[in-house]
Amino acid sequence: MYKAGIIGGGGYTAGELIRILLYHPSVEIDYVLSNSQAGKKVYETHTDLIGETELVFTNAFRSDVDVLFLCMGHGASKTFLDKHTVPPSTLVVDLSRDYRLTNDFVYGLPELHRKAIASSKRIANPGCFATTIQLGLLPLAAAGLIQAPVHVNALTGSTGAGQSPRTTTHFSWRNNNISIYKAFRHQHMDEILQSVRFLQPGMVSPIHFLPVRGDFTRGIFASMYTDCDLSQDQLVQLYADYYQSAPFTILSATNPNLKQVVNTNKCIVFVEKHDDKALIISMTDNLLKGASGQAVQNMNLALGLEETDGLGLKASYF
Repeated sequence: MYKAGIIGGGGYTAGELIRILLYHPSVEIDYVLSNSQAGKKVYETHTDLIGETELVFTNAFRSDVDVLFLCMGHGASKTFLDKHTVPPSTLVVDLSRDYRLTNDFVYGLPELHRKAIASSKRIANPGCFATTIQLGLLPLAAAGLIQAPVHVNALTGSTGAGQSPRTTTHFSWRNNNISIYKAFRHQHMDEILQSVRFLQPGMVSPIHFLPVRGDFTRGIFASMYTDCDLSQDQLVQLYADYYQSAPFTILSATNPNLKQVVNTNKCIVFVEKHDDKALIISMTDNLLKGASGQAVQNMNLALGLEETDGLGLKASYF
């Protein structure tokens, strides 16, 4: 069995990661580090895990593990790695944005960089919006077909903002409410453009992104459209061919809904031609394919395990 350490164990992504790894056939959790929760049982913080584990949070870091997951806030991963010595042989999967735009880590989107992930010991897990939007656009970029502005509207659940309470995550504000934030300037845009231009070098068409706070707890629902000369059949075939070897990205023949992906590691994609426009719908669970599930998917690839190991998920309480 491979041993895993989890750093920053008190947040949503760590809770989901623990839940997955408790039932992984080839990996066991060696320790969960959280300075704020040290000494408490894990299920006292992640209450859906009561009866499933007796793990206790620690504040003592150890490097003698096979894989290290960094589940800390943005900026904290780099500080942690600068402070602590992690052997080059230890697989590090960082769930923050600290290394997504550097050459030090492989960008961990399996549908784009599967071979590089499989041979890497340093993986930067993509952002949740970035994962969902990229999986909607990669087939077009791979064919060099993004030749006009792309318009994206995407709604995210409240868990995407993290566990710490804020004005816009309180139930009394979020319930029966909706709002746009960071219009055209969301931090995940750099990731999206990096990946699109990797497949379609020289792509200059803008991607206009409106992020929306949704009135629900988890999931991302992204709709996007752009000019496209392909027929409906050609568009469907393009996406089917691109994702034929991707176990978690599924092309739907019918217009999907968000509940189909919640509590799963799936991304469901739907494409439909409207006159000279291609409509693409892409959806994920922000805590799973958008975070912890994809981190395990990356771990599986990097350790030479089956890509799908451990990702037949039990439902969470969210």
